[in-house]
Amino acid sequence: MLSRYMKKTIIKSDVTLGFLEEAESWQLLSNQFPSKVGGRPAWLSQVDLPTLPELLCEKCKLPTVFLLQVYAPISEYDRCFHRILFVFCCKTPACYTRNDGRCFKVFRCQLPRINKFYPFDPPSDEMPEHVLEDHQVLGSGLKLCRLCGCLGQKACSRCHSVTYCCKEHQTIDWKNRHKKECANEVSPSSKELNSFLFPEWELVTEPEELPAKDEEAHESQNLYQEHMALNNDLENIELESMALHETQDSKVFQRFKERIANEPEQVLRHCKGGLPLWVSAEHVLNEEETPKCSCGAKRIFEFQIMPQLLNHLKVDRTDACIDWGTVVIYTCAESCDLGTKYSAEFIWKQDFSDLAV
Repeated sequence: MLSRYMKKTIIKSDVTLGFLEEAESWQLLSNQFPSKVGGRPAWLSQVDLPTLPELLCEKCKLPTVFLLQVYAPISEYDRCFHRILFVFCCKTPACYTRNDGRCFKVFRCQLPRINKFYPFDPPSDEMPEHVLEDHQVLGSGLKLCRLCGCLGQKACSRCHSVTYCCKEHQTIDWKNRHKKECANEVSPSSKELNSFLFPEWELVTEPEELPAKDEEAHESQNLYQEHMALNNDLENIELESMALHETQDSKVFQRFKERIANEPEQVLRHCKGGLPLWVSAEHVLNEEETPKCSCGAKRIFEFQIMPQLLNHLKVDRTDACIDWGTVVIYTCAESCDLGTKYSAEFIWKQDFSDLAV
């Protein structure tokens, strides 16, 4: 059945891969429209930031922390001249239970070329003479959490010079640094490493290139994945369609390994309207089950976060750690007009099967 299906279907692959590189801090500020991992969010819209309730982990109810952002404009729509997707995740390892994505949040923000926050012309590639880098206040005047860089409306009751998004983050910063600042033991302007945040990297992209000898395998892989996504019932695929003595799951995992072998350092795969590269035959999302956008339009696959990113986040612990097989992001197919707001999109977490571990 699968072979007949594959002969009739043609999938165009247009995947862009993401890799990590070091960058100067000014290159990762909002006015540079960066794609990046870690550090604080480089907010696009300077107003209407996600609120604390929107950022809470649905499992432990603690605030999620900025993981990465992807600059992904859509040339067909004026409203999407600037467009960024922001992903947040919980820092509590216990929340990362198998195939459960409730510890992640994703938001979409977009602006037309003519907007009230940024110049019409693109930013210069040269370092500006004066770098305005204030991690605590946006250009709009909104105050940010001193620890995580999200909306901060709770000020220190003693000095009123710093703000936080929540009591938990205020407590962490008090113990790590602000207690000494309030006592005038250290200068508030002194720079210290914020170990609470993930390490900061620039996320650079380039088109995926497959060796010519892999083209046939590449097409078959995508077609097979589409078949799985549309049926969402892998138990109905008979084992004779797989290699002898191999399970469905090991087959999918083998395809995953073969596909990423050419670029093993990739941390992200982007292909809006395409198909994810699943790591397992278990917990595969059926496109028909993807929740629709609040505007009524369907959501489609946009990009996925690869497990290789974990190697750069410094999250390993002896007892437990943050982990995933892949994290898949689905966004509004119409990229509906948001004004200056940040709109929640849909995220799906898939873990490796026991056979692949």
